[in-house]
Amino acid sequence: MSGAASALFLLDIKGRVLIWRDYRGDVSAVQAERFFTKLIEKEGDPQSQDPVVYDNGVTYMFIQHNNVYLMMATRQNCNAASLLFFLHRVVDVFKHYFEELEEESLRDNFVVVYELLDEIMDFGYPQFTEATILTEYIKTDAYRMEVTQKPPMAVTNAVSWRSEGIVYKKNEVFLDVVESVNMLVNSNGQIIRSDVVGALKMRTYLSGMPECKLGLNDRVLLEAQGRTTKGKAIDLDDIKFHQCVRLARFENDRTISFIPPDGSFDLMTYRLSAQVKPLIWVEAQIERHSRSRIEMMVKSRSQFKERSTATNVEIEVPVPSDATNPNIRTSMGSASYAPEKDALVWKIKSFPGGKEYMMRAELTLPSIRSEDAPPERKAPIRVKFEIPYFTVSGIQVRYLKIIEKSGYQSLPWVRYITVAGEYELRM
Repeated sequence: MSGAASALFLLDIKGRVLIWRDYRGDVSAVQAERFFTKLIEKEGDPQSQDPVVYDNGVTYMFIQHNNVYLMMATRQNCNAASLLFFLHRVVDVFKHYFEELEEESLRDNFVVVYELLDEIMDFGYPQFTEATILTEYIKTDAYRMEVTQKPPMAVTNAVSWRSEGIVYKKNEVFLDVVESVNMLVNSNGQIIRSDVVGALKMRTYLSGMPECKLGLNDRVLLEAQGRTTKGKAIDLDDIKFHQCVRLARFENDRTISFIPPDGSFDLMTYRLSAQVKPLIWVEAQIERHSRSRIEMMVKSRSQFKERSTATNVEIEVPVPSDATNPNIRTSMGSASYAPEKDALVWKIKSFPGGKEYMMRAELTLPSIRSEDAPPERKAPIRVKFEIPYFTVSGIQVRYLKIIEKSGYQSLPWVRYITVAGEYELRM
């Protein structure tokens, strides 16, 4: 990457600074005076017409428009052609805002000028130079500007979270049902904490103002419709919706109806506090054969149905902080010693349901231990995993309808996944 510009100066025809913006802090207003001195010297030389001046470690690049000089100063090795082109784009931006760039228009619009200088360049690197884009960010009225500023769509539009006029060639909706399992088990094998936090995460790429309707296997809704709920319905509690959902409609007939924002958002979150058995159970046995050697046997068992498979399983087993020279063997996956975590990290790429795997490890300890050494900390076993196409709660998306007045066809995609949240088992 080429170097960055240090500052941008706007000078009048006599070389006096009208407005300048310092981007990197390594030049001062004195540089404008040195530039104009060198420029006068150049004008005395008829063979020197180039727009670049170098003096005492600073390079100046400039253009003139009417009675204004636009000049960039830099102490780095910059792309001169790029910065000169940038200055011409700056002229176009000012002409868009002020009708014409001249000394008077700069003096009358110095607030807008400073706002523009902050947007078009960041830390000496050119950013936005399209006037149509800048008008979306800078709403300050400019002197002699004919076009009146319109308020943002969010102010006048009843659907403040979605702009009008959105168009996609391919209309698609992606819905991810993600459930995070939080589990805390004490050293006696008793479950102290168990809950599931779920979220319906959506990514919408839809044209126009689509109306979406989502149906879940909600027990209240199915019973109200007179449908059987034998093992296929769930109780949704502690629900929180995105602002786009019509709450009155949901409270009336449990229908989730909404006009979605464009892009990614969380449509709904929920919590299930029912007792959940650990999806992956881990037991660890530690044997001290002497003061200088311990042996660990870790057993992991998947406690979900065989048709599901956990992926990217990572089991972090704590070891004494002064342990060294580990000798590790596993029946599946790979394990390594992570001294920065004081733990053995056992990774299993694929862990089918109803399976059990073992890991054995021998570690060396210092033969001499200080009498005032602090007691060993008892850190928990931490487990991470992902189980695609599986949910603990049994939630199901019964339908996802997209209706838009133009009648285009849309493609909804639904995916389920369960992940480990705060998943700890005490040793």
